[in-house]
Amino acid sequence: MLDQRLLRDNPELITAQLARRGLDVDLTGVQLIARQERDLEQQRSELQAEGNRIGKQVGQLIQAGAAPNSSEVQELRDAGNRIKQQVAVLEEEEKVLESRLREQLLTLPNLPSPEAPDGRDERDNVEVLTWGEPRLPEAGETLAEHWQIAERLGLFESERSVRIAQSRFVTLLGAGARLERALISFMLDLHGRKGYQEVLPPILVNSASLTGSGQLPKFAEESFRCADDDLWLTPTAEVPVTSLHRGEVIPAEQLPLKYVAYTPCFRREAGSYGRDTRGLIRLHQFNKVELYWFCHPDHSAEAHQQITADAEAVLQALQLPYRKIELCSGDLGFSAARTYDLEVWLPGAGAYREISSCSVCADFQARRSGIRCKDGKATQLLHTLNGSGLAVGRTMAALLENGQQADGSVMLPAALAPYFGSDRIQAPQ
Repeated sequence: MLDQRLLRDNPELITAQLARRGLDVDLTGVQLIARQERDLEQQRSELQAEGNRIGKQVGQLIQAGAAPNSSEVQELRDAGNRIKQQVAVLEEEEKVLESRLREQLLTLPNLPSPEAPDGRDERDNVEVLTWGEPRLPEAGETLAEHWQIAERLGLFESERSVRIAQSRFVTLLGAGARLERALISFMLDLHGRKGYQEVLPPILVNSASLTGSGQLPKFAEESFRCADDDLWLTPTAEVPVTSLHRGEVIPAEQLPLKYVAYTPCFRREAGSYGRDTRGLIRLHQFNKVELYWFCHPDHSAEAHQQITADAEAVLQALQLPYRKIELCSGDLGFSAARTYDLEVWLPGAGAYREISSCSVCADFQARRSGIRCKDGKATQLLHTLNGSGLAVGRTMAALLENGQQADGSVMLPAALAPYFGSDRIQAPQ
């Protein structure tokens, strides 16, 4: 959520920064509410100060010998009661304005970082680096897509899953289920060795958690909600982990707090119909290992580089070629100030596909969630960062396509073999 003081004092800056996102926002109404709220707060503070002064006067008169029921004392007490009534009215008006202002601010995305490159959409994103040698088909060779390989090896079932749920769900079978489990354990162990604390949070989250992380109200239509409760299926572990410290003040010496969380994730994928209808790329339910940092504002820039490097380490350990893309201002996610996307090479599809998005959110989520850090006597909003480390289904897809062999089997990287129990998925005899 954006800073109310910045909205009141420098709305031109907010307008200019949101324009970098491609948004033309009129802040006049929001700014008016913010100023009205500030004026009411100032009036209330002045009245409360006057009420305190009158209270002291009453005490001084009584100490000086005036009777508690004397006309002079009673007159002051009447004045004090009138002030209390006025304060109560102002407090109610403040609550109304505060609620209206919060509703407005919750709809506004984060401001892009000054370091984020300017641009309108994904065509203006900047390639930072590539790693590994993308596999290309040799002469006379045809490389299959992951869903073709999976069907041939019997790794998952799509058609029968429609009976269980609906389209865009899969049931992993046999070696496919074992490979998914192996990848989750491998990723958690790798990040655990890098100093992340493992978390297994609830996958049902309340509206306050979704609001704090920036999912509500913006993405309500893309989330699955329980009809009879204030609970939603989490779209990403970022949501419950953000709320792990909601409303807390964390001592600065304890920062950074680094968490790694595995959760199933649920998204409606609204607006994506007709895209990636087969396979593991775009599902309503998928598994993901998420990295999350709470850090001091002074260190969030280097933390962003580190969390991205930690996600890259998974791809490198699995020997999967990828490229690192910095998103331009017009392609940033709602809560992000700056983002690196990691795109893995899928030789069967002949394209790079996103497998991780690593973002620094500055104090945007912390302000929405009321999370602060205390450095000495000073208290300030901390910064949050998140990154997929990695999306498990997409990692499986990349392994199948990059490891496919002429005999129909799939070779697995050496780092994963101890988790899977073999360095190869054999073709059926």
